[in-house]
Amino acid sequence: MQKKMMVWMSLVFLMVMLAGMVLEKNVKAANNGAVKLKLNYKGEGKVDDGHKIVVFLFDNPDFTQGNVMPIGTENVTTKDGVVTFADLSPADYYVAAIYDPEGSYDGQSMPPSGSSIGMYTKNPPAPEAIKVEEGKTVEVELTFDDSFKMP
Repeated sequence: MQKKMMVWMSLVFLMVMLAGMVLEKNVKAANNGAVKLKLNYKGEGKVDDGHKIVVFLFDNPDFTQGNVMPIGTENVTTKDGVVTFADLSPADYYVAAIYDPEGSYDGQSMPPSGSSIGMYTKNPPAPEAIKVEEGKTVEVELTFDDSFKMP
């Protein structure tokens, strides 16, 4: 009888601990912020399920030099789409978009030559920081066309 009671108490204790960890994670996530990006591709290319625009989120502006890996990736299948990068810690973030007219780019390597590129900026060619604050969603717009392409 006492052995059963110890097993039950152990199970209850374990369930309380797990519930506490889930609650703590949810509270932290609720306090984190987000970037909501409105994307406007004005180029000539067809955008659909076979010709996606890949949107990247970075935590370092040096991504323009090719030495920084993205911390998030989303796909857009329309010329005017919206993506949200959620559960972000308060910090500065940067976004870029790639459109491959051939439809072969999956975002896992360097973009193919001839891919149209765009980034969120107010002063080209420098990327603009998107400052995410605790519990806030920052809304930004990125418009690009076929003017800048991967060499």
